[in-house]
Formats: sequence, structure tokens, C-alpha cells
Amino acid sequence: MRKIVHRHLGKMVAGTAIAVAGTAVMVGITLPGSAGADEQGGQGSGQSAQQAGQQGQAAAQPGVVEQAPAEGEKGTGRDPLTDDETKRVAQIAVNQQFFGSSENVEGRRGPQRVGVDLAEQDENEPTGANAPRRADVRFYDYKDDTLVTKTVNLDSGKVEQTDTQHGVQPPISSDEAVEAARLLIADPLGAGLKADFKDATGKELTSPDQLLLNSMVFRATSGAQPAVLAQCGDHRCVRLFPKVKNGPWIDSRDLVVDLSARKVGKLG
Repeated sequence: MRKIVHRHLGKMVAGTAIAVAGTAVMVGITLPGSAGADEQGGQGSGQSAQQAGQQGQAAAQPGVVEQAPAEGEKGTGRDPLTDDETKRVAQIAVNQQFFGSSENVEGRRGPQRVGVDLAEQDENEPTGANAPRRADVRFYDYKDDTLVTKTVNLDSGKVEQTDTQHGVQPPISSDEAVEAARLLIADPLGAGLKADFKDATGKELTSPDQLLLNSMVFRATSGAQPAVLAQCGDHRCVRLFPKVKNGPWIDSRDLVVDLSARKVGKLG
């Protein structure tokens, strides 16, 4: 737990830079125009090299980064969903009944949204710009540990299909990773994480906002973990890979947060 992972790529980068510089020198020596320079008493060779250097400087002008084109409110055909479309389908998918009967990762009313994607197209439907636009909105309901997928038609604004699955665990969303980190920081098993953070920064770790978080779903294997984690897979469980902002990674791979039970366990 007290291991902080560092990666050293400096030597490799430096070696690459030297190799590139060496290649550039060779190119400058053999540029077209140097052949036959001796016919003018050797002056042509120096002049060609100077011209080549000037040309190289002219070619290496600073790049210009263009602004991304404005994103429309609605895409066309199989275009990726716009931000407006993503927000709209998420609102359409959660009616009053679904909101009142479900629970999010914080234990509050309303399902936890875990993903929105453009839905697959039927084979007999139009293609190109005329393709219908549908979105699959995935929610995790922490009240009964179910994955609920609602297919929303963007043209009609209606939910066309609802699918409910148990034991299916999609990738962890950013909100879920933040809540997992909050639970870990507050738990006695998070003492090592906090100690490593203080070693790296000299500061106390009190909030997930102080970390960059990567995560993955954890599933229980028979007899391979403590009893507190035995339901992972049916429950929503996560392993965190935290990184100090502008600092090192902290190894917390042996800790698992059961978001459904709001408990932390340690792998042996």
C-alpha cells in the first residue's frame, strides 16, 4: 500500500531527441544543390548549406490551432450524439415513476446514469443522413442492483424500449469513482492511501477532488476475497487507481469499495 509508482522515460526521450537531431544534420549535408558546388571554388557548398538552414527555419513556423467547429443542437444520421442530445435523452428516459422508485450511488432518489451511446441501427432502416437517431441510456439502480437500459427516439422524444438486467456491470462512471474514493478516504482501510498522499504532498487527503481517479469493476471469485466482498458482481464494486494531481500514482489495488453496500474490503 505504501508503494508509489514512478515512471522514468527521460533517457528514452533524450536518446530519441539526439537521434532526430543527428538525422536533421545528415539531411542538411545532402540537400540537393550541394552537388557541383566545387565548380565555384567550394563557395557553393557553404551557400547551399546556409540556404538550406534558412529554408529549414522557414518551414518550422509555429503551428496554429484552429477552434473546434461549433457543435449543433442535433446531429444527423449516424453522427455522434451532441451534448444537447445527450442531456435531452437522459431527461426523457427518467420519468417520474422511474425517478421515485430508484436510487443513485449516493443513496438518493433517482437512478445513477452510467452511459449514453448512439443506438444500433436496424438493417431495414434508412442509412446516411436519413438514418433514424436513437440513443441507449444506461442507468444503474442501486436500490435493487439492476442495470436499466432505455432506448430513446430522438425524433419522437419517446422511450421505445426498456431493458432490465441483473448481474451486469458496465464500466464505472466518473461520479461512481468519486463516491468510491470518498468512501475509501472515510474508511479505516483508507489510512494507507492518506499516508501515501501526505508523503507525496505534505498535505492531508480529505477529498476526492485532490486525486485523479481511474477505476475498474471488481467481481468476486469464490473463496478469493473476504466475506465483505463476496457479493461483488451482483453488487456494484470498484477498484480505484488514484493519482495525486501533478504527482505520483498511489497503489491501492488491494482495496475494493462495494458501492451497493457502501463498505470497503481488503484483498488478501
